[in-house]
Amino acid sequence: MPDYQHHWKDGTPVHLPLGKVVCIGRNYAEHARELNNPVPDEPLLFIKPSTAAVHITRPLDFPRNHGEVHFETELAVLIGRPLTNASASEAEGAILGYGLALDLTLRDVQSKLKEKGQPWERAKAFDGACPLSPFVAADKLPKGNIRFTLDINGQRQQTGDTRDMLNPIVPLIAHMSSQFTLQPGDVVLTGTPKGVGPLVSGQTLSLELEDVLFVETTVV
Repeated sequence: MPDYQHHWKDGTPVHLPLGKVVCIGRNYAEHARELNNPVPDEPLLFIKPSTAAVHITRPLDFPRNHGEVHFETELAVLIGRPLTNASASEAEGAILGYGLALDLTLRDVQSKLKEKGQPWERAKAFDGACPLSPFVAADKLPKGNIRFTLDINGQRQQTGDTRDMLNPIVPLIAHMSSQFTLQPGDVVLTGTPKGVGPLVSGQTLSLELEDVLFVETTVV
């Protein structure tokens, strides 16, 4: 597994070590419904280890012997300051940059884990399970709603808008910091909109964040 390093859009490195990737499940109601899941009444958190992170522009490779692997496109937030029991203003001030991520999921494995009431990490935390784009400085994106999209083979597959999040970004980060400390270099994944599905060899995935970041990758 190649070493991962955070980078800015222009290719320069972000001089922060990669820590954990903290994720939220079912942060878009329509995504919860498309998988016949209940909408949670509090943030549903899980963690991907640093070993899950890879550069999104590398061809996507993943385990092939555990059933379907699904893509879930998400807005990624790069944390720039330590946060413990943070206020909303502290959480907002700790946002260093924004990028895009794929929360790759062994869907058949996850379904079996959910049936047994077990944690999801076996389905979410494998090597390569978190392809990450370069980051854009936080002040380069609008203060209001942020939009992102995924096209597969030229066809629109997912459209995300932060206004549709059940848990908006800043309160979400503050809540996460009340559960465990967030460190500089940690990444927060903010949930996926509807439209998830299986990855198939030969697909080309094109991801766009507003009009400031565009990345493309392929499936091995």
